[in-house]
Amino acid sequence: MTSAGGLGDLIRDPDDAIRRMDEWAAGFARKAERYAAAQQETERLRLTATSPDGTVKVTVGADGVVSDLVFSSRTRTVPPEELSRMVLETMRKAQSGITDRVAEVMGRSLGDEDPDTRAVMLDSLRTRFPDPDPDPAEQQDSAEETPEPPASPPPASGAPRPPAPGGPASPPQGRRPGGIDPDEQDNNPW
Repeated sequence: MTSAGGLGDLIRDPDDAIRRMDEWAAGFARKAERYAAAQQETERLRLTATSPDGTVKVTVGADGVVSDLVFSSRTRTVPPEELSRMVLETMRKAQSGITDRVAEVMGRSLGDEDPDTRAVMLDSLRTRFPDPDPDPAEQQDSAEETPEPPASPPPASGAPRPPAPGGPASPPQGRRPGGIDPDEQDNNPW
């Protein structure tokens, strides 16, 4: 016994089966077009943030990569450490808007289609580009100093000692001039 609309009905009415498959294929093609349009619009997104005093302006794409960095003339009077901090904070501020902008594009292009896929994608973006801390002073207070890398252990007995810092260094054995290891040269992408 077959249920209504099951495989048995398709076999009995091949013309109806072909019509349903054509409708399914057309629906799939429309969905693919909507996804392609959303992807293209997302790739064109640019988000810009400016430091509170206007010294630094950073523009990022939807992938978080910096596409533009502008400094005002004030940078000449800002200590390098402060300027570095400003650049990073401003970049994070620009990146923090990515999730909302991508969600807008998806909402316009896809409507309520595939809410699970959208949720996973937006959660991934929120993880990659979280909202920056509201109080930069808090961030500095809780920041820890970067620990020094551990000293390398002394070489085993009989092993050659590495050259002293600042002393002459000889190229590693088995390497060609220019630093290319003969075993690795086939893996070199350029």
